Amino acid sequence: MSATRTPTAPAQQLRVHPRRAARRLRMLCGAVVVFFLVALAHSLWTNPRLPKDVVWDYLFHELTLSGLVVTLYLTVLAMVIGLVGGTLLAIMRLSPNPVLSFCANLYLWVFRGTPVLIQIIFWGYLGALYPELKIGIPFTGITFVSFDANVITPTVAALLALGLNEVAYASEIVRSGILGVDAGQVEAASSLGMNSPQTLRRIVLPQAMRTIVPPMSNEVITMLKTTALVSVIAGKDLLTNLQQIYAQNFQVIPLLIVASIWYMAITSVLTLLQTHLEKRYSRGLTRTTARGPMNRLFGFKRRGAVDA
Repeated sequence: MSATRTPTAPAQQLRVHPRRAARRLRMLCGAVVVFFLVALAHSLWTNPRLPKDVVWDYLFHELTLSGLVVTLYLTVLAMVIGLVGGTLLAIMRLSPNPVLSFCANLYLWVFRGTPVLIQIIFWGYLGALYPELKIGIPFTGITFVSFDANVITPTVAALLALGLNEVAYASEIVRSGILGVDAGQVEAASSLGMNSPQTLRRIVLPQAMRTIVPPMSNEVITMLKTTALVSVIAGKDLLTNLQQIYAQNFQVIPLLIVASIWYMAITSVLTLLQTHLEKRYSRGLTRTTARGPMNRLFGFKRRGAVDA
């Protein structure tokens, strides 16, 4: 009984180039996306119903720039409150003390369970609930300082609502970063004689930053756009000022385009900062690529470059 031999195909017929095919497909997809983006921009730019002169007139208008300043410092201060408070809240939630852990969980339940719009309106109308605000010792009648609730201006109310709401979300990001650090690192720090605060500050938090930076950067961009909600209490932010303008001249779409241009410009800057921070805290851990965005879009590849 003789074994049958299957005929072998020529080597030329069996040669496959999956990488070359994938590169061509990527180039085709990139070209299609760019084509539709150019077509959309051309349609918007040549639309006779879009008064472009209104866009240019109000792009650097005094009210636009003043609202932009308010939007920026609301974003920065709210994120500072969120980062500081979120770190403390994450430590409280990880604490073995049941009272601290319960208070942290209660805070998360309240602020994550209610929409941020409701929180903004609540702080904006706090004077209806507490006409006079006091700081003292509860149940004793001892008051150190008291002031009228009118000190809670719309801008202060917006800052309180955005900052306190951000604390809840930032704490979960920080907690996930802390839990992502290998327990052996903590044991090694203890063996070196470090106490808990030193271990947290010098060992845990620096390593947790690799996990914290990407979602926290996303929170900053989200916060920038969430500031637009404070227009419901006349928070004097960018959208509030533009709403006041188009309430008088009825140029709604051009002024919304003005707002969008500024939001996208700031978001682009924040994205660049996020990319820089991610590279800084990921040094030595991940492979990097020397390819730029256009090269990634169209699939061009430099000799010697490595895909991440």
